[in-house]
Amino acid sequence: MFCPKCGSENPEGAKFCSKCGAELGVSTQSSGKSSEASTGLSPNVAGLLCYVGGWISGIVFLVIEKKSKFVKFHAWQSIMTFGVLTVAYLILFSIPFVGWVLGTIVWILGLVLWIILMVQAGTGKMWKLPWAGDWAEKQANKA
Repeated sequence: MFCPKCGSENPEGAKFCSKCGAELGVSTQSSGKSSEASTGLSPNVAGLLCYVGGWISGIVFLVIEKKSKFVKFHAWQSIMTFGVLTVAYLILFSIPFVGWVLGTIVWILGLVLWIILMVQAGTGKMWKLPWAGDWAEKQANKA
């Protein structure tokens, strides 16, 4: 069960988050989450690895992950975030001078975001980006 406030994973049936202390909604039915992703890795490690290769590793983990919504969330967020940044970077770099400067800024911001997202996933947090995170959460909760 994931904390709605900080996103950290907690044992099934816990009433309060072990990291931030927020009250957790105890559901009457099992959510089907386990402490291990179907990849054999812990969800934190698999979530971190979703970002390592940008949108490509996101696709890989989306294809191989069958159980963990945490991993699926990070895979979808990686695909959306770094897919959009890659397209923006390629478009900007095709524009002489001004595009090169803006493309470099996008690349630097993408690098910083990449590091932040890996750290957040590695520590077990479902850190959502403003629009990509909401979309990723909807996709991860499907089927």
